[in-house]
Amino acid sequence: MKFLITAGPTREYLDPVRFISNPATGTLGYFLAKKAMERGHSVSVISGPCNFPEIKGVKKIQVESALEMKSVVEEKFPSCDALIMTAAVSDWRPAKRYGKKLKIKKSWNLKLVPNPDILKSVAKIKKVNQVVVGFALESASIIENAKKKLRWKKLDVLVANTVENFGDSSGNNEIFVLYPDGKIKDCSGYSKRKLASFLVLEIERHNKLKRK
Repeated sequence: MKFLITAGPTREYLDPVRFISNPATGTLGYFLAKKAMERGHSVSVISGPCNFPEIKGVKKIQVESALEMKSVVEEKFPSCDALIMTAAVSDWRPAKRYGKKLKIKKSWNLKLVPNPDILKSVAKIKKVNQVVVGFALESASIIENAKKKLRWKKLDVLVANTVENFGDSSGNNEIFVLYPDGKIKDCSGYSKRKLASFLVLEIERHNKLKRK
């Protein structure tokens, strides 16, 4: 199979030295890429700015902003068998990017505009035999909100967890994996390495079912 994985955060620049971002590390994306490669798959990773280690045999494509990530995903997606969107893509970006460092020493209003929804754009061009895995980070009503996202974005698998555990790799995090048929698997307590192994096997299973 051809795996396409997004990982890490995005950076949305206000000026040459300031940006909006988040503390995503790209760790889950790294474990997914490593596991998929070990199982003999072709793997490409679209990585935001993070310390994503090089993996021999895995192609890494570096991006910074949500718009850059969207462009590369839309370019690479048609030829892949599975897309795993682990990246923590910024929901907003500054309405204006300044060419020089701002020197404002008083209160002022920063206007933000929404970034495009990458998974929503992918859903429009998704083929029947492609597997798409999304992620939902929720503050409340984790299952209910995840179910809505699963249907709305036409995902094959959705991994939901809570904001309180964002970036937590201790194995204490609350995780649920949802499927379109209503099945929900409780993966709470899984480390990122264990979750990655589980997801790669699930993607292989879905791929076989789609090709029957």
